[in-house]
Amino acid sequence: MDIALFLDFDGTLAEIAPRPDAVQVEPGLVETLERLRDRLGGALAIVTGRPVSVIDGFLAPARLDAAGLHGVERRVGGALSGGRAEDHPALRRQVERLHAESRALANVLIEDKGASVAVHWRLANADDAGRAEALVKDAAEALGGAYRLQLGKAVGEIVPAQATKAHAIRAFLEQAPYAGRRPVFFGDDRTDEIAFASVNEDGGIAVRVGDGDTVASRRLPDPAAVRALLRDWAENGTIDPEALPPA
Repeated sequence: MDIALFLDFDGTLAEIAPRPDAVQVEPGLVETLERLRDRLGGALAIVTGRPVSVIDGFLAPARLDAAGLHGVERRVGGALSGGRAEDHPALRRQVERLHAESRALANVLIEDKGASVAVHWRLANADDAGRAEALVKDAAEALGGAYRLQLGKAVGEIVPAQATKAHAIRAFLEQAPYAGRRPVFFGDDRTDEIAFASVNEDGGIAVRVGDGDTVASRRLPDPAAVRALLRDWAENGTIDPEALPPA
């Protein structure tokens, strides 16, 4: 099958950690991704809410094609575009506000990504988690239609309105080596459902990792199962997403 493979990172390739910087990458994953990329003629990309630079740190020394910040920035063939913090002055003001107003909340983390911002409350108690969610909702509302809020697993992230993983995947599919291939996307969160729907519309295969309602047609239970599958594809050369369990 002539496919283009797109992979989320957190909750898909690696288990979600209490803090974003505490994620552990399984030994051998980078080598698996590089071998699989070669088998696919280069048509493999990471599609994530993280900055591309952060993904490079986790997957060093590899520098894979990637869409970061839900598509605000994108790298193909080593050329990176988008994602400059200075292009988002209104967002920068809200980032400062979020830092100031969250200081009284315990275990709430503001993850400043430059062109987007995420508020994490995974480790917070119920009261502070509710207040953190309210803060990020207020900040998104203050920014108006130029930005949107997307809620995930104990996180709320404000991103430019035009940035979605769906747009990022379609942009990849417009150029070599992705053009003309069938898209296959693995993701785990509510924020991935837009991309699942887009991949379905384009005749591709969407794979949900973990539980939850989904528009994806296939499902795997956890990141360990994803890594095992990718390792098998890389080693044996038979890449058949149609054979995956139904969602």
